[in-house]
Amino acid sequence: MRFSAATTAERLLPERLAARALPWAARFDTLMHSADARGQAGRMSLIVFAARIVNAAIAFLSQVLLARYMGGFEYGIFVLVWVTMIILGSVSCLGLHTSIIRFVPEYRTKGQLAELRGILFGSRLFVLVFSSACAALGALGIWLLEPSIESYYVVPFYLGLVCLPMIALGDQLEGLARAHSWALWAVAPAYFIRPLLILLFLWGAHMAGYVPDATSAVIAAILATYITTIVQLTVVARRADRSVPPAKPRFLPRQWAAVSLPIFLVEGFFFLLTNADVLMIGRFMPPTDVAVYYAAMKTLSLVHFVYFAVKAGVAQRYAAYIHGGETAALAHFARETVSWTFWPSLAMGLVVLVLGKPILMLFGPGFDAGYPLLFLLVGALVARSAVGPAESLLTMSGHQNACAAVYAVTLAINIGLNIVLIPALGLWGAAIATAVAMLFEATVLSFTVWRKLGIVMAILPAMPKKEAL
Repeated sequence: MRFSAATTAERLLPERLAARALPWAARFDTLMHSADARGQAGRMSLIVFAARIVNAAIAFLSQVLLARYMGGFEYGIFVLVWVTMIILGSVSCLGLHTSIIRFVPEYRTKGQLAELRGILFGSRLFVLVFSSACAALGALGIWLLEPSIESYYVVPFYLGLVCLPMIALGDQLEGLARAHSWALWAVAPAYFIRPLLILLFLWGAHMAGYVPDATSAVIAAILATYITTIVQLTVVARRADRSVPPAKPRFLPRQWAAVSLPIFLVEGFFFLLTNADVLMIGRFMPPTDVAVYYAAMKTLSLVHFVYFAVKAGVAQRYAAYIHGGETAALAHFARETVSWTFWPSLAMGLVVLVLGKPILMLFGPGFDAGYPLLFLLVGALVARSAVGPAESLLTMSGHQNACAAVYAVTLAINIGLNIVLIPALGLWGAAIATAVAMLFEATVLSFTVWRKLGIVMAILPAMPKKEAL
């Protein structure tokens, strides 16, 4: 027996209220129980969105505790180290954590079981080996450049590299879970379990009397990351392997690289674009300013996670429509996902602007200095959401090269503006650079989707539909 919101509303609510609630309850039932493609994608997006809300609460609590526990200076050091490791972890996948979302449904649809087994095992092994090599090279780089690095960054960065392979493997396993529409296992490890464990280990360090500094926070993150990724590997990898009938694995590294490397550029540019402001502030300003800006960005993430939730839910469905040759259904579904992204982002943006200042004050004295920045950043992020997950549509449809080019130009604009504006305007310079980059990205991505696929990815009426090239 399954839960029905419509039936529950009829039984528990007064007649007049139930009559108003029934249409919404029926839509909810359709979304949660529908077996068609739209239902699966919507269900995954809803689960990811709910998980992101829980994660936002956990992540926010952990960041508040970290900021209050360590103080602005040490917190700023930890932020710069952790953001860098997250970027390097994603980049170390070389695009395989996203391309696998495309390959799994393609191989299943075509009955290529040997290739499917090959990508399941080969992608995990490659990511683990390559990310370990990147960590070793990173340690060598720190050793060579240590004289030019601020002394308070050296030990935390060395420690951060220890968890780099597990961050990368976790990203790959997240992509594997998304490829199978396993929503909870796609988001729970990195966005729920890991932040909780970091809090737990930090509490243990506090009880044991350790000094509240960035080093102890990075050690807590290492322990949490290893435990989370090992659990994720045990469950997701085994479940994926069991879902494929026995077959001798066939490895196609050239085919995988041809698709993954442009995606690697897209993902790498995207991650750098998302975090370039934090990294550049760390280059030009002291850790205290990094802490203030990062606290503002964590508050802004309440808006941003809407986009990530929709993206996580629809990428696999884009790929299925494309490889199934359902052009009309793809166009309709793609335009629908724009609404899924824009309206919740707009609502969350208004909430953040209303509650932003008291939220930032929770981090400690002086953190509310980042509140005025939210008006510019929220406006830019809502404008970005007006084109939906356009880059996922390009990537899943084989236009990853065009998408990479868009992000390369956008990143260059962002970094260039940061270099010019941060020394002159401080945190406002970083915010302006980020806002301009977001608006440019949204405009060009929307135009590129229309030009390549003939699909209008925009919340408002735009250019007329054209034939796909």
